[in-house]
Amino acid sequence: MLFLVAALMLLGVVLGTVAHAPLTFTAVAAAVIAVWLGVFAIRERHGRRRHPSAH
Repeated sequence: MLFLVAALMLLGVVLGTVAHAPLTFTAVAAAVIAVWLGVFAIRERHGRRRHPSAH
């Protein structure tokens, strides 16, 4: 429960910061995060195909 409260507080701080940031900065930051998550997903999918789990 404490983790959930901390996560919601952090989300509020981040959203408050984004609300005051310029739109171009917000768009660039969102694009960087999206690319990072896409690369992570591709690496995870590729790694799971190469090394099947022992389960």
